[in-house]
Order: sequence, then C-alpha cells, then structure tokens
Amino acid sequence: MLKRLPRPTDPNLLVGFETSDDAGVYRLTDEIALVQTVDILTPISDDPRTFGRIAAANSLSDIYAMGGRPVSALSVVEFPGEGEAETLEGILGGGLETMADARCTIVGGHSIRDEELKFGYAVTGVIDPARIWRNVGARAGDVLILTKPLGTGVISTALKAGRAEATWVEGAEASMTRLNRGAAEALREIESAESPVHAVTDITGFGLLGHAREMAVGSRVSMQIHHERIAYLPGALEAARGKFFSGGLMRNREFLEGCIEFAGGVTEEFRALLLDPQTSGGLFAAVAAEAQGEAMAALERHGVAARTIGEVIDKRSPLIEVV
Repeated sequence: MLKRLPRPTDPNLLVGFETSDDAGVYRLTDEIALVQTVDILTPISDDPRTFGRIAAANSLSDIYAMGGRPVSALSVVEFPGEGEAETLEGILGGGLETMADARCTIVGGHSIRDEELKFGYAVTGVIDPARIWRNVGARAGDVLILTKPLGTGVISTALKAGRAEATWVEGAEASMTRLNRGAAEALREIESAESPVHAVTDITGFGLLGHAREMAVGSRVSMQIHHERIAYLPGALEAARGKFFSGGLMRNREFLEGCIEFAGGVTEEFRALLLDPQTSGGLFAAVAAEAQGEAMAALERHGVAARTIGEVIDKRSPLIEVV
C-alpha cells in the first residue's frame, strides 16, 4: 500500500518510510536533525506499572536503533471507560519512570476511550545528520550482533493462557524494560571516520528473521544465522515447545516462507523463536568483522550481554540461511 502513495519531496526528510526503517529523520540544520517514531502496545504484563515501563522502553528503542538521543515524548492512551483510575495511574507512572531513566521528557499526550487498552509514546530524538544508523548498508563479511535474548512473544502468549512460570515472566519483563541505550552507546563508541557499524535495527514485531530480511533486502546481501549462538530467555524453549504461538508469529512464518532456509538440525522450537514477535527486543547490528572484538568489548563495558550470531554473505538464494 505504501508503495502506491506519493513520496514526500522535502529535501530535509533524510529518512522516510521507503525502506521500512525504524524511525523518520528530518534535518533542521547541517548539525542537527530530529528522529521521530511512535509505538503503542496492548497489555503485555499483569502489573500496570510494569506494562507502562515496557511500553516506554519499546517506544524509545527505535530512537536508539537510529543512533539518536531521545529528548521528548507524547503519551498515547486508549483506555476503557469502565477501567479503574488506579490502573491508568500505574501505567502512566511506570512509563514516566522509564522515560526519566532515559532522560526523555514527557511533554503531554492524547487519550481516548476504547474497549481495548493500548498505551505507548510518540518519541522525538536528536541526531547528527552525518551519523544516522539505517537498517540498510550491511556488507558481505560483516558479523551480525544481537544485544538481547529472544522469547518475549511466546512467554507473553503463555502468560495470557495462564501457563507461564513466574521465573519465565520475571526474565521476560526484565528484558523488555531494559533500555537499548547502553547497546547504542557502546556501538557509537567504536565509530570512527570510516564507521565499522554498517547497519542497525531493533528486533520487534517481525521477529529476528523478519527484521534480518529487511536488512538483507535493503542492503542487497544474504545472511547466515547460527541458531545455537543466540541467547534465549529462561522458559522460551519450553513455551515454544508448548506451541504458545501468537497470531503475529504465524503471520511472520507465512510472510517469510520462501526466503528462509533452515538446516535439518534446526528443530521446530528454534524455528519458532526466530520468527517470534518481540516486544522491546535488542539491537541487531551488522559490524565490520575487524571491529568485532572492539564492539563486543564495548558492549560488555556497558553491561550488555550481546552475542555474535551470524555473518553477512554475498547475495544468493535463499536470502537467509539458518544453521
């Protein structure tokens, strides 16, 4: 549908919707540009304050994925008319805590009544127009780095079914409320005149393989991903074996059919986890191989338990191979 719409012609629009990037970038001056994004969620935690914190971290993530610094946010609330005021206060309070931690100021927002609760933020950040990270630009020979474990989707689905263990939920919530600021700052530290950070995105609703596909298509390359190198949240494998699959996971599987090839040793639960929609997932970066050690050391200094999970290769069929 977007391909049929006229593209903006404003020369100051540096990043629009044409490459499915994480946020838009609009240049104000030669030295500063705005990074803008909006994201809302349905409840993903039974605790209102935790849900607010997750929604805030999820909304901020796109700013970090572009290499920007968040500065202000507008809340977006859809709340049932018969809902309890204390619930909404908890959600807003949790979001405020995370925004304050990110040093991002909430300047207002908008609310409407809706039968289904939804919450999130429109976030504005700032960035140097010459230092924008895109989800395109990966080069053959790059290593692929992932900064958070997978599994929030299947665990959340198990929670809604009343089948998730407390330790699973605790681990998933800790991951979803963790900001990607440290990961972004670490990758920014290793930049030089010829930046080794070639492409960056964050892993959200399209799952790891969906976002990897976007990067591969936009960069005109292929990828090889090693499923055993990836970190998985406690309980993720059990939830996947229990087939706690969301509608989003099934749509991801259908959409990616034909461009992903799984090796025989990749069992069904691992295939599902690589397709699993993530909430507030980690950064996924294509980094020059010679900078891998420096990148991993910087991530470790920032307390980010990242892993190198694959490599970029010359374009071929299948587009992405999982071994």
